[in-house]
Amino acid sequence: MNFLEVMLGEKLRNQDSALEIRGSDRKVLQVACQDFTNFLKFHWDLIGRESNECDLVEKLEKLYKENSTELDEFLNIWVGIWLKKWKQRVKLMIGSQNSCRWNRASQNMHDVNPIWKKIDSKKEMQEIVVATLIKNGEICGTEILSENLLKIAISEKKLKSKEDKEGLFAAVNATLRKARDMAQSRGPLIFVKIDKGYYSSKR
Repeated sequence: MNFLEVMLGEKLRNQDSALEIRGSDRKVLQVACQDFTNFLKFHWDLIGRESNECDLVEKLEKLYKENSTELDEFLNIWVGIWLKKWKQRVKLMIGSQNSCRWNRASQNMHDVNPIWKKIDSKKEMQEIVVATLIKNGEICGTEILSENLLKIAISEKKLKSKEDKEGLFAAVNATLRKARDMAQSRGPLIFVKIDKGYYSSKR
C-alpha cells in the first residue's frame, strides 16, 4: 500500500468502522484512491498531460511534507462526501437479482471490448469524461463510469473499427452529454453483483 492508500484507508475506517479495508471491502479503498487521484488531477489541471501521474505524485508529496495538517483535514472532508456518494451510487445485486438486466448489460460490454482494446486514445477519452463528471459534481466511481459510458456510446454508434475517427468523435460527444446528465441524477449508477454467500461469510 502506498501512502495515499494508507491515509485514505484510515479515513474510510474512521468514517465507517464496519468497512474491512484490508479484506472483503478492499475494492472500496481501490475505487476511493482512483477517484481521489482523478479529483486531484482535475483540480490541479493535470488532465490531458502526458506526465500527469508523475506530476501528481510530486505535488502530493510536496503538500504532505509542507502542510500535512491541511492535507489531513481536506481528506477528512473529501472522504465524508465520497462515502455518502458511494452509498448513493453503488447498489449490490445479490444472487440472481436483476439477472436479465445484468446479463444484457454484460453482453453489451463484452461485444464492444474487442474494439475498445484497440483504441489508442482511450486513456485520453476517459480523462475528458472523468473531468466532465467531476466538473458536474460526480466524484464517486469516475473511472468505472467513464469507461462504461464510452463503451455504451461506441456500441450505440455501432463502430466497427478504431479508424472510424468521426464515429469516435460522435461517441465521445454523446458520452459527455450523458456524463453531464448522469452527474445531476440521483440513485445508483454502479451495480455490483455478489454471491449470496458474501453476507454469511462476513458474520
